[in-house]
Amino acid sequence: MMPRVILDTNVLIAALRSCRGASFKVLNLLGSGLFQLSVSVPLVLEYENVTKRMSRSLGLSHSDIDDILDYICFVAEHREIFYLWRPCLKDPMDDMVLEVAVESESDFIVTHNIRNFIGIEHFGVKAIPPRQFLEEIGELS
Repeated sequence: MMPRVILDTNVLIAALRSCRGASFKVLNLLGSGLFQLSVSVPLVLEYENVTKRMSRSLGLSHSDIDDILDYICFVAEHREIFYLWRPCLKDPMDDMVLEVAVESESDFIVTHNIRNFIGIEHFGVKAIPPRQFLEEIGELS
């Protein structure tokens, strides 16, 4: 069974900044059948807000970002959040990521900010960096 994952916004930004790192490889593997990405409307809006705010430094136009987000939405499983049990984590945006992970019964939250997700294991979710996630799915040895 393929793992379900949530991408934290910082992984998306890292992938768009450099095509050399693990974040880019994770983004490049979307739709490959190696894992199932889950998103919610608030999470996609967060992706859009942050990427468009940083578009100039990323060297991308808003149209480029729309294309990337359209693809993410095309390959991802869409989840609706019917509950809010915040706060659970220090950052409300991290709570939003955790809510999608719990609702979708995801195995992993792929993030560069592991310490922001301390204590989520009791929800059955593990926060791991992109490189470790690639090892988990057999894309790095």
